[in-house]
Amino acid sequence: MKAKILLVDDEEILRENIALILRQEGYEVDEASNGEEAYQKYLTNKYDILISDIEMPKMKGIELLERVSKLDPQLISIFITAYGSLETAIAALRLGASDYILKPIDFDELILKINRLLEYRQLMVENQLLRRELQKQYSFDNIIGKSPAMQRVFEMIKSVADTNSSVLITGNSGTGKELVSRAIHYNGPRKDKPFIVVNCGAIPETLIESELFGHKKGSFTGAIRDKEGFFQAANGGTLFLDEISEMPLQSQVRLLRAIEQKEIIPVGSSTPIPVDVRIISATNKDLYKEVEAGRFRSDLYYRLNVVEIHLPSLSERVEDIPLLVEYFVDKYRKEMNKNIKGVDAEAMKALMNYHWKGEVRELENVIERAVIFCKGEYITLNELPPNISHIADNVQGNFSSELKSLDLAVSEFEREYIQKALALNDYDKEKTARMLGVSTATLYRRIKELKILA
Repeated sequence: MKAKILLVDDEEILRENIALILRQEGYEVDEASNGEEAYQKYLTNKYDILISDIEMPKMKGIELLERVSKLDPQLISIFITAYGSLETAIAALRLGASDYILKPIDFDELILKINRLLEYRQLMVENQLLRRELQKQYSFDNIIGKSPAMQRVFEMIKSVADTNSSVLITGNSGTGKELVSRAIHYNGPRKDKPFIVVNCGAIPETLIESELFGHKKGSFTGAIRDKEGFFQAANGGTLFLDEISEMPLQSQVRLLRAIEQKEIIPVGSSTPIPVDVRIISATNKDLYKEVEAGRFRSDLYYRLNVVEIHLPSLSERVEDIPLLVEYFVDKYRKEMNKNIKGVDAEAMKALMNYHWKGEVRELENVIERAVIFCKGEYITLNELPPNISHIADNVQGNFSSELKSLDLAVSEFEREYIQKALALNDYDKEKTARMLGVSTATLYRRIKELKILA
């Protein structure tokens, strides 16, 4: 069914002619002879479009617009005006009217305006729905983890989301750095503005400045037209610079200037363009070590690293693996329309004991593969890749051998775990203590008691 229209005009013949044409086009039309009558109709009915004369007795079109706009900000309104009162029609546009049409009325033009405004409103509604879906998709609920390490990450995301501060996200490849960056953006004040992703490692060194800042026509061979860069595309929103450690030193200078001055200069131009962009960057490298090695500018590092969010590897949050497995099984069984209830105990044991070099991304790929091959209600070892399914046999074999005392087993596990944590953090004890969630003093004491070489 087409839109419902409220038509308001004190000229009866004109009003009836317009109503006749609109009904022939399939629209449902209610008529009113003045603004007061129209307002009373609006109080008890829902309309998609208001078409109204401006000069009317009892209540003028401008006052009617002001009143109904308070009741329905989404209402489409078209005003009918004579050429001599064009200024009044323009004033109505400033107050929120959608369009106007001059007398004598061209009915084809009126139908065209109505159709265009309805299409525009439909696009706006779809855009709002998409934004809600994006916010839902990148809410905190979709970052899986109950472990203490992930709870600390959630708290940091919540703290920085409402700010405009630069954020540096660190962690191994596959830990979900882009997902976290989107969660920050879509839960913050810039959520209705663009979120632009730039993979700094995928852009050739000769093009990176053009891609970031844009260029002017003729500024280099192949620049056949002016081009807007990523900074302008992200204006008002967030620019996510992934693999920031791969950015060439020469480009780092210009990036630093853009962040500090909040303006960019396109390649081949000398005119600065102001930009309002929040910077979130990510790396799987130790960026401070890159600074010490001279491969990354220290001033840019400190500008980007106002807040650092480190994403733990799966080996640091093994207790989250069952949650992730459940999430991915649910995701892919819906996509593939399969009746799979979950993962059996042996398969889960193998998944929890496997060393995930590719982190969460690798785990997701394994579950997707398992869902493809699964014929029953539960994923078993048979559906897992051989390098993972064999883990279960090794674990069972090791466990069935002569058992040690519980205290000795716990001490050995703790010694090995602390050694791995130290190695991951290049034997930085303060950083290791933070990762393990203990004080530096406690870590030093356990190192001494367990006779760990550090």
